[in-house]
Amino acid sequence: MPRRHTVEIRTLRYLVAVADLGSVTAAATAVHVTQPSLSRQLRQLERELGVDLFVRDDGRLRLSAAGAEFLPVARSLVVQAGAARDIAAAIAAGRLQRVTIAAPGTTLTDVVAPFLATLEADDPMPAVLEETPASVYATLTLGADLAIGTTPPPDQLAGIALADLPVWAYVPRTHEWAGRGQVPLADLVDRPLLTQDRDYHPRRALDSAVAAARLAYTELHEFGSPEVAQAVAASGRGIAVVSDDPRFDLQPLTIDGPTGPLGISLYAAWQPGHHGAATIGRLAARLAAFCVARYGEQVTPPRRRARRHTATP
Repeated sequence: MPRRHTVEIRTLRYLVAVADLGSVTAAATAVHVTQPSLSRQLRQLERELGVDLFVRDDGRLRLSAAGAEFLPVARSLVVQAGAARDIAAAIAAGRLQRVTIAAPGTTLTDVVAPFLATLEADDPMPAVLEETPASVYATLTLGADLAIGTTPPPDQLAGIALADLPVWAYVPRTHEWAGRGQVPLADLVDRPLLTQDRDYHPRRALDSAVAAARLAYTELHEFGSPEVAQAVAASGRGIAVVSDDPRFDLQPLTIDGPTGPLGISLYAAWQPGHHGAATIGRLAARLAAFCVARYGEQVTPPRRRARRHTATP
């Protein structure tokens, strides 16, 4: 069986330096080795490859035809090795090159996407993953770095409370309630309601409030997306009860439930052992501040729910 040789990236770097600088002397200075040592290692590289990479004329080196053909391969390996070192150094320092954020569709559209528009040049490159509220924290074991959910994260995760956002009753501007600003839950359930199904927290918040107030729906229609619910509300077929930002020129009304305005809570969670946990934690804190800037101080979570586990700043 033929003997296998290991080619070191360092030696390939010497080859590239000689090719680029045109002489062993200049290359030795650039890579901080002595000229005899560089020449010796280039000869060793040729023996390992079984190819004459240089033509030696009067003590000078110039690439042979084989060397010229091999040079792009050597250069590519040197560049890749440098990139690998940079990435490893970033990982060791807790920096992230990329960050994947998982969240329910409404949260991605109304909260995450606008926040991503504020990222700066040295922030990680973002990617998003849409997931149902019931499964969103499970994505942290499937490649997501940061998960945004509507229930407190499991105890084994690090996380913070981001915001308490209202669940809105949306009516057309021509509706008799359009100028009211808020509507009692008892009045709301007497009208046709357009909602998402029970997999989504705004619907569960509505159901819980109706049950707590000992009320019942007169007419309720479920839709697969909050956008469709708002579209149907815009046609005058009912009142959309969702947590989305307004669409179709609808008028938002807060819902006065048995314990106050109806709302949902948003939480951010991540793996505490993640190599970029500190960076993710800072990103989550910026997202919480963004929610306040976008929706007002009233969405700030109560202090008792503001933090579960935190990453080191």
